Amino acid sequence: MSLDPVSNPAAIPEEVLARAEARGINRRDFIRFCTMTTAALALPVTMVGRVAAAVADTRVPVIWVEYQSCSGDSEALLRANQPTAGEIILDLISLEYSEVVMAAAGHQAEEAKRQAAEKYRGKYLLVVEGSVPTGADGAYCTIGGHSAVEDCRKLVNGAFATICVGSCSSFGGIPAAAPNPTGAISVMEAVPGAPIVNLPGCPVNAENLTATIVHVLTFGKLPATDSLGRPKFAYGKRIHDNCERRGHFDAGQYAQTFGDVGHRQGHCLYQLGCKGPETFHNCPTIRYNEGASWPVMAGHGCIGCSEPGFWDTMSPFYRRLPKVPGFGIEDTADKIGIGLAAATAMAFGLHGVASCFRKGDAMEEDKVVREE
Repeated sequence: MSLDPVSNPAAIPEEVLARAEARGINRRDFIRFCTMTTAALALPVTMVGRVAAAVADTRVPVIWVEYQSCSGDSEALLRANQPTAGEIILDLISLEYSEVVMAAAGHQAEEAKRQAAEKYRGKYLLVVEGSVPTGADGAYCTIGGHSAVEDCRKLVNGAFATICVGSCSSFGGIPAAAPNPTGAISVMEAVPGAPIVNLPGCPVNAENLTATIVHVLTFGKLPATDSLGRPKFAYGKRIHDNCERRGHFDAGQYAQTFGDVGHRQGHCLYQLGCKGPETFHNCPTIRYNEGASWPVMAGHGCIGCSEPGFWDTMSPFYRRLPKVPGFGIEDTADKIGIGLAAATAMAFGLHGVASCFRKGDAMEEDKVVREE
């Protein structure tokens, strides 16, 4: 079965395509979206039809709230391109409340949120952006006269499932960094035991959010997660594993300063503080800005923003990691790179020696044959 979504529309039944078109969705874009999302979820291509049917038939109600945040995750959604924010809001979900994009404000907006939470109780997806401050009895963040703690617990308990977008709602993020004056915590800490999936990153990658929503539409449940509540399809591998600079790491080729020859030639950024070896995320494969680039490709090391407490544990951001996990507790990245390079050189050397012996043996055999 071809993976090309345009040349192989047969993967999606005609009646499903017709239903999508009836909703005003371009057939070509719909096929491409379903195929790409199926791939992003690490599902086999045979699941494209099921994903398409779920997307064509359902618009899940979504309530999107913000607490201690910079609105970076909302901005990431608004700049999404595959699909666009408009396509997500109009075709994929039914956005019932979002402070950034809704026309209503003040009491009207809060009444809309209350009505949506009651109407779709147990059925809506809650998207939370920003950490939850617990200090001063929740006074550091209030919405419509209610603290973020109160609002969060009520909405999470009424939702079918909750998606935490960005590092702040997932792990506390920058507001929870030491000394954490507001007592900021994650949504999982505020409402333990609730069905929650974390999509950390600063900001969230909108494609991971879209894929998570599609998974819920398709299977009626949240995707499989790791021990930190992150979906394995997006956070199952270290950035280091898929980085396009990995070959330079293995060869012991590092940029020493920004702008030097190694940096310009795309060498590994480990010496400049890259935290890719300790960070789990699909940035190298999904990327940002319509898949055009991501920080390491642009020449800046990963700062580990999808890991818990990254602001404290990963800083100073321009100081290299002392050790890289996965190669033995005594091995540093320097030794690994140099060792691999030496091993490669030794392999070539042994190959050359072996070739000489083989060549010498062949010449000796040829001499014996001629003498006979």
